[in-house]
Amino acid sequence: MPQQRYYATGKRKYAIARAWIEPGPPEITINGRAFEHYFTLLPHRTHVSTPLEVTNTKDQFRIKASVRSGGVSGQAGALRHAIARALVVMNPDFRGSLKKAGLLTRDPRVKERKKYGHKGARGRFQYSKR
Repeated sequence: MPQQRYYATGKRKYAIARAWIEPGPPEITINGRAFEHYFTLLPHRTHVSTPLEVTNTKDQFRIKASVRSGGVSGQAGALRHAIARALVVMNPDFRGSLKKAGLLTRDPRVKERKKYGHKGARGRFQYSKR
């Protein structure tokens, strides 16, 4: 019997992550690099592994991911979203706990655009009355 792979995509800000999950030894590979080498900061690593901790499946899956665009923080959020969605595809019983933890909702916050005639999205040029 062939080994089953589960796939899902996740997004955060401008980052897009694709994740493949399969049963096996615990290993996370991102863009061909080890998990610890890709996300060097501990908060990003804990952010990514949150779905596995919520479902108590930390040492059960091999995860291969492809992440592009955005920054490191956005990529970590996108990968977390992708892993959570792949776990639901694999086992629909995980949906309740992941949804309660807020891991299945795509974070809609993105950078606000710069407005014309202004310095930035909200910033204005300094006003001088006299």
